Amino acid sequence: MPLTHAVERELLHLRDIALRGYRRSDGLFEIEATIADTKTYSFANENRGRISAGEKLHGMVMRMTFDEDLVITGFEAVSEYTPYDVCPAAAASFSRLAGLKIGPGFMKGVHERVGGTIGCTHLRELVQQMATVAFQTLYPVRRRREADSNVPKDPSAKPALLNTCYAYAPDSPIVARRWPQHYTGPALEDPREELNSFLGRA
Repeated sequence: MPLTHAVERELLHLRDIALRGYRRSDGLFEIEATIADTKTYSFANENRGRISAGEKLHGMVMRMTFDEDLVITGFEAVSEYTPYDVCPAAAASFSRLAGLKIGPGFMKGVHERVGGTIGCTHLRELVQQMATVAFQTLYPVRRRREADSNVPKDPSAKPALLNTCYAYAPDSPIVARRWPQHYTGPALEDPREELNSFLGRA
């Protein structure tokens, strides 16, 4: 379903963000992220003189390397386009993220290492999105590792995804189908048949 029809308007600002997840030949994984801010008009800038329409105000690239346990083994950042001459110096501090594990408390650790005046607001914003993409990148790898494991799963263990979004609410038919022991909604004859009515609640 598309958005409602927009009122007549003028485009002023564009922010483009791209993230890519890779498996390396040495068994590690990488997320590369880019962010670019541009304006649809030209304007004066104290350090660069003038920034033309379509020219990057911010242009930044980051690479995060991590292992199967989601421990960061290396982190690079480069600020190619910035509004101030001093800004690129902040990128080097993001190497301090090496050693952090992506999981509960991750962003707290990020702010401890590169928060405030140590780092860069735009680069920090990208880090959180890179962590999310790391989970998506590792999904098939971790599923295969779990399938190959001889350790039996505890059926009473709470799935990590439970209660994290609308689809994984305890009364969702998706939860009824995937983790019936954690389902708290009304009895369903067939969770698949109930999915459409559930989505209609949104």
